[in-house]
Amino acid sequence: MSSAPGNFFHMTNQDSDGLFENDWDERGELSWTEADWELYLTEQEEAVRLYLKHYDQLAGSTDRIDEAARRMGWEINEAATGDGADDAEETFDEDWEPYTLHRNPVFVATRALYASLFAEWERTAAQLPPVPPAIQTSLYRGNEQAFHAIQSLEMGDYTLALCFFKRALRELNTSLARINEPETAAAPGLTAFRDFAQPRLFDLREIWLRVMNECRSSNDEV
Repeated sequence: MSSAPGNFFHMTNQDSDGLFENDWDERGELSWTEADWELYLTEQEEAVRLYLKHYDQLAGSTDRIDEAARRMGWEINEAATGDGADDAEETFDEDWEPYTLHRNPVFVATRALYASLFAEWERTAAQLPPVPPAIQTSLYRGNEQAFHAIQSLEMGDYTLALCFFKRALRELNTSLARINEPETAAAPGLTAFRDFAQPRLFDLREIWLRVMNECRSSNDEV
């Protein structure tokens, strides 16, 4: 699937469609034990932590979301078309793993950034008097709607994905509004959380908007 230059947040991982379709058919059903799946899920959780590590190291960079994606090696997906298809297929043969939602770059980035927001909010709330749950509620709702959007991408229903991403954006905008309310500025702990959360929320919005543009482009091609 084509994407804008420098945009490594594709709607789906290349592994999941087209290129390896015949390979899946030829290999038959995947037979993994619970231990195999536990190891797989642990590796995907590590990918989330690794993305967040790269992101935090690049906090002062204006192109941090693209550079973090490069460090994750997601540009390989873009190269795995045309002349690169044979190389990608060879790599797939050497290290065959199932494709699940957890390997989608949009999922990894979204989960990592929201996980950091939840963790920082818990630390902040623990050091303050009881605070209204509005900020936490909007964060959880935004994360939930984004998850549904990415699930829709994996199903190939880009119109449904657009609807969920719009809902996620509404919740994200609510989060931004909450952390910029006058009451937040009056509480030192909440001000620190705002400074931590604001760039992450803007980056989440940028990632989602890129994917939404891809969704619309794909629908226009149909």
